[in-house]
Amino acid sequence: MSAAPGQFSIPDRLRESVLSRGDEHAAAWLARLPARFSEQLTRWELTLERVFEPGGRLSLIGYVRRDDGAPAVLKAGLITPETAQEHAALTHWAGRGAVLLLAAEPDDGMLLLERLHGDIPLRSLAEAKAMLEAAGLLQRLWTAPGEGHPFDSVAERVGGLGAELRRRRPLAERVEAQALVDEALETAAGLLASEPEQYLLHGDFHHGNVMAADRAPWLAIDPRPLVGERAYDLAWLAQDRKDTLAGSPGPRGAARRRLHLLADAVDVDHDRLRGWTLLRTVAAGLAHLEAGDTQEAELALEFAGWL
Repeated sequence: MSAAPGQFSIPDRLRESVLSRGDEHAAAWLARLPARFSEQLTRWELTLERVFEPGGRLSLIGYVRRDDGAPAVLKAGLITPETAQEHAALTHWAGRGAVLLLAAEPDDGMLLLERLHGDIPLRSLAEAKAMLEAAGLLQRLWTAPGEGHPFDSVAERVGGLGAELRRRRPLAERVEAQALVDEALETAAGLLASEPEQYLLHGDFHHGNVMAADRAPWLAIDPRPLVGERAYDLAWLAQDRKDTLAGSPGPRGAARRRLHLLADAVDVDHDRLRGWTLLRTVAAGLAHLEAGDTQEAELALEFAGWL
């Protein structure tokens, strides 16, 4: 959507996603967003070219020019426990494998970012090529988090996922997935008891969160950073593009081959990758089911069953 400087509207996807949370804080943030976004444009001396559509589900993305004419992106995001340390992760990576952070007011969820080619996600590549590129990029992001880091641990994040799984377990009866829920919870408990690594992880790494760039072929965006083992991060990539697997002959075998190929590509334990993929996919399936997205829920739970 084109916009004159300072003039814009909130994308439908952002509005619907925020309001669907049923959270008064999120609704208030959305109501203040137009004024706050305009204030930030003035504060950082930015000229708005356009708002990126459909944009993020929890953020407003503006293509802007800095006072020297250089292109950039102004991101105004809803602060959640998962997104609160995005600026810290981007600062840590300093452009290595990820979009470069140019300025930040993290308490307000305002980030000024390097402009990437938002219309060319990694998803635009064929699956095999995209998976290869994604695995290589993840290896650049997985670094030591440093002493006194602010990031949540995998254990903390999984604790929240487990609580949501238990709360939503009655929903699983609709699709006869109770056994999958129980297996996912049991498997996650065993993995946490022996978590072997402490790396800074992206947290939400999939083909849609990797964009073409000028200074590198591909760069990651939108981290939900945490610290823990690499297999947890790889698990979200492993379940990406499930529809491609569903349409292939022998989807169960294809899903298992994908896990083996990814585990071998980045040298992680296959069984741990399988376990974390099971947990994250089952959790996503029940979240979709609760939101009324039956098609996505069934696809996620079917994929979990293939594992």
